[in-house]
Amino acid sequence: MTGSMKTGRIKLVSLLLILALTALSAVSCGADGKSVAYGDIPPYAGEPYAVINGNKPFFTREEITDRAYESYSRLDALGRCGVAMACVGRELMPTEERESLSSVNPTGLVYKGRSNNNKYSFIDGIYVYNRCHLIGFQLAGENANEENLITGTRYFNIEGMLPFENLIADFVRESGKHVMLRVTPYYLDYDYVARGVLMEGYSVEDRGEEICFCVFVYNVQPGVIIDYFTGENKLNPESGHTEEEVTSALTYVLNFDSMKYHLPDCYHAENMKEEYRINYDGSVADFKFIHRGYAPCGICKPDEYR
Repeated sequence: MTGSMKTGRIKLVSLLLILALTALSAVSCGADGKSVAYGDIPPYAGEPYAVINGNKPFFTREEITDRAYESYSRLDALGRCGVAMACVGRELMPTEERESLSSVNPTGLVYKGRSNNNKYSFIDGIYVYNRCHLIGFQLAGENANEENLITGTRYFNIEGMLPFENLIADFVRESGKHVMLRVTPYYLDYDYVARGVLMEGYSVEDRGEEICFCVFVYNVQPGVIIDYFTGENKLNPESGHTEEEVTSALTYVLNFDSMKYHLPDCYHAENMKEEYRINYDGSVADFKFIHRGYAPCGICKPDEYR
């Protein structure tokens, strides 16, 4: 085992030890041996994830393979993502830089004509939401795949999912072996935003010796209250922060030079020159009357979410 692999092993052991200590109420295996009810998942208690089923994934023998592949569920009737599964190997990993994701707006990012992606100065990255891959880009190279992107908080994305994605990526790159990964979003009733995801990982060739985990990652953001049905969010008054640290998302951002309008977190809106930028916050009907000469951006496609 190389020095870098030993370091990765130490990081994994440390991570799993922390998980075990912070998830004493982990649930048992579901009756079908492959799932767990949301009601059996421990409530969020200050850690970004909790151990489930004794940290043992629910893969069946038939599901485990060393043939690299990726699979995504069709969007449901509400446009929400379902289970995503992959056998991650070097042959599946990207060889090019990630492209813009702004052409996809997962459910809950926009609601009734308004973006929900408010800015909080105390959040790393400022925006409360990210377009979060179920199967991380570094693992499968998927860009703007609507079946692989959900609305997730910055905390959920960076503190919750990313450490496990990094563990898998480092192991696969260094060993050339494969890792089974399944990510299952959990919604309640007709919520547009997932309450979290179940992440299961298992290294194939060594039968889980290096990587073996089953965790629930909470889609929360410390200091912020989230309405999971709509995706709307606001400052938690008990957070210790002030309203001055919050900026509500705009309805549109217009480019006076190109005569196009964008959603606020569109790649082109974020990189627009200030002298051409016009922020619009108001009703969509008024916008259509006042700014008739503007065309919708072909990347973020704002009219599809209004």
